[in-house]
Amino acid sequence: QVQLVESGGGLVQAGASLRLSCAASGLTFSRYHMAWFRQAPGKERDIVAAINWNGGSILYAASVKGRTTISRDNAKNTVYLQMHSLSPDDTAVYYCAAGYRGGSWPISSYAYWGQGTQVTVSS
Repeated sequence: QVQLVESGGGLVQAGASLRLSCAASGLTFSRYHMAWFRQAPGKERDIVAAINWNGGSILYAASVKGRTTISRDNAKNTVYLQMHSLSPDDTAVYYCAAGYRGGSWPISSYAYWGQGTQVTVSS
C-alpha cells in the first residue's frame, strides 16, 4: 500500500531553519506531483508548496515564498521542504501529499497523505 512518512519536525526557536522530509513507498514516485500542507490548531489545512513530477514546476504559498524551498529526489522517492526564518506563525502539523500527474498542473486534489509531523516554533 502507499505510504508517505514525514520526518524532521520538532521544536525550534524563532529565526531557525528546518528541513522536512517525506519518504514515499508503494507508488511509482515519478508519476506523482507532491505537495506539503500544514494545519495549525483551529485552522484549515492549507497548502505550503507543491512540486510537479520532475521538479520543473513549483508553487509556494505567499506566506512562505522567499524563505522556503521544496525539492524532490525521484531516485530516493523523497520530497523535501526546507524552511528558513521560522516564526510562531509557522507552528503547525505538516503533511506531505501525493497526487497523480495526469491532467494539467497545478492539480487540485491529492490522493495520498502522510500522517504529519509537528513543527513548533517558539518565540
